Amino acid sequence: MAKATFAAGCFWGIEEAFRQLPGVRDAVSGYTGGHVDRPTYQQVCTGRTGHAEAVEVDYDPAQVTYDRLLEVFFEVHDPTQVDRQGPDVGTQYRSTIFAHGPEQHAAALKAKAVVDRAGTHRRPVATTVEPATTFWRAEDYHQRYFQKNGMTGCHI
Repeated sequence: MAKATFAAGCFWGIEEAFRQLPGVRDAVSGYTGGHVDRPTYQQVCTGRTGHAEAVEVDYDPAQVTYDRLLEVFFEVHDPTQVDRQGPDVGTQYRSTIFAHGPEQHAAALKAKAVVDRAGTHRRPVATTVEPATTFWRAEDYHQRYFQKNGMTGCHI
């Protein structure tokens, strides 16, 4: 098993998208990239913790590649928006790939460049690539939020 961590706005939607992929064992909503230990949702919402809403994906590389995870990441959000996704605004909604090691870092930079060169977006890709830091699991009511609440999406 391997880990991958992505921030792409509200974590509910990206958690659900990754859960649908064969080879993904689990996808967990949480917070990462900040400077506060054990942050709460209320703290992260202030934008003062430095954390992003993110999803940590446990996957089997024999069944799904990291490159495929990157493709899904870029498909499920607008990577050209800075510190926002749709109506969600703030640094906690930034687009970031948190790389677990140099191989993921290189693959993430390559995927970002491919998306940028494809010309499918009117603006340049704003996604950042950062080293993975401590991932703090979000409160239980955030886990599998779509399934618990009968939802299929966050935004239009």
